[in-house]
Amino acid sequence: MAKDARTIEETSTGQRAQLLGLRYVDTRTFKSKPLYKELLTNEQMYALRAVPVTSNKDGITFGITTTTAPKVREQLRDSFNDHRVEYVLISDSSFNDYMLLYDPPKEVVYHDIELAQAASGIGIEEISKTLLEVKADDMLAYLVKQAFRLKASDIHLENEEDYTRVRFRVHGVLHPIAKLPGDKYRILVSAIASSASISTASNDAQTGHIGRKFVMEDGSEVMVNLRIETVPAIHGMDIVMRLFNFNPDMLHLDKLGLEPYQSEAIRGIVQNPSGLVMIVGPTGSGKSTTLYSIINELISPERKIITLEDPVEYQIPGITQIPIDSHSGASFGEGLRAVLRLDPDVVMVGEIRDDDTAKTALQAALTGHLVLSTYHASSAAAAMTRILDATNENPLFLSSIRLIQAQRLVRKLDPKTRVAYKPDQQTAEYIRRVLDTLPSYIDAPDLTDITLYKPGSSEERPFGFEGQVAVRELMLMTDDLISLVKSADHNLTAQDIESTAVQGGMLTLQQDGVLKAVQGITTLEEVARVIG
Repeated sequence: MAKDARTIEETSTGQRAQLLGLRYVDTRTFKSKPLYKELLTNEQMYALRAVPVTSNKDGITFGITTTTAPKVREQLRDSFNDHRVEYVLISDSSFNDYMLLYDPPKEVVYHDIELAQAASGIGIEEISKTLLEVKADDMLAYLVKQAFRLKASDIHLENEEDYTRVRFRVHGVLHPIAKLPGDKYRILVSAIASSASISTASNDAQTGHIGRKFVMEDGSEVMVNLRIETVPAIHGMDIVMRLFNFNPDMLHLDKLGLEPYQSEAIRGIVQNPSGLVMIVGPTGSGKSTTLYSIINELISPERKIITLEDPVEYQIPGITQIPIDSHSGASFGEGLRAVLRLDPDVVMVGEIRDDDTAKTALQAALTGHLVLSTYHASSAAAAMTRILDATNENPLFLSSIRLIQAQRLVRKLDPKTRVAYKPDQQTAEYIRRVLDTLPSYIDAPDLTDITLYKPGSSEERPFGFEGQVAVRELMLMTDDLISLVKSADHNLTAQDIESTAVQGGMLTLQQDGVLKAVQGITTLEEVARVIG
């Protein structure tokens, strides 16, 4: 970006900060830019459009941009609820400068995706070339077809000054695929906008859906089922398309990879369906799949099941599914109160987003309903602290909670190509420290001579991974937890709650992740990337 254009951008950002009531910072004036990699992963910073610019004993200051979603500030405060969190407005260019420090370009990423595409018979150059050559009506279908081929979950279209970058998220990690010139991107955006009923001229973030069959010029058919999210960026409209390749046969508890003790806890709830169950984690952590699998186990002619979703992701026979259009002002709390008048046995609330919905869900659970929902929090204990705030620590409400399950998805190693190695002394000591306090019902591995694994490579598995596996922690509401809340002096922290839950036998996310690394299911680096 030219110097005068950058100055104009910084001036505009400063003026915007005044309107938003935020402090503006020009990061070009910083003498140094310390990196706080332990706070957020690169993927989280890209997704949130937020970077930590200072972190010390006094608190954390995040730099956000004019394209950062308003809900991000609340999410970060919830994630770091033990710190004083502040925000400053920085320009998009400043954000990009920071991300170049956090995530410098790596040629190996392109090499990896070339291997993956070579395994599929298609290389990065061929995808880029074909996107430039296919007719306008085929561009979207072709892109979706390649995403399915590589088992991608999302397609990201991101505008730079001179081109648009196309990336696929495969097993939770983004990989560059192609670069589109401006004229071709405008054609692609028009095709997306017309199919998803969104505007290419909007200055606001938009949500849409595409569900249709495309017949391409060569006669092949591509079924497209996408959720569309758009946001106006400085170089144009950025788009993320989430792919839904729905297979109802996969929505079963037996297909979730649950450990025996986890399956026993969840099936106990299914057999006695009442109370509140919350599945906690960030976007893309498999929360919806877990909830739908529980719902699938509950379906019977004797049971009325209603879901409230924004949007309805999977259509399941035998239940009533109600879309909640939050963009038009509808709320889960209002929808839940209306649904309870229909005498349901089980209600699934897509997400508890506010105190009103939390209280309504807990009241419904108290009166004999089973209420299932998702929640955005960093851990089960962090979710509990937010529920405590919403209910003013009412023990009656808390007694209706059956389970808070936090989860993340890590990439699963290909057992045929994984490579064994011995960790250094510091890593081995870390593993022993984490696994030293495993609950008694867990078979502790032999830690005298630890072996870890890293990904290998083959034509079939060029990344060295084969899908994803969930890392979970299950917090059951025990008498000890209720007693802790009753005796607290309104200064109860997530650490206090987690400590009591661990003493009661809870396996933490960190322990489950490290255990899976020692077992050779995933890598220690994957656990650090996803959990921290």
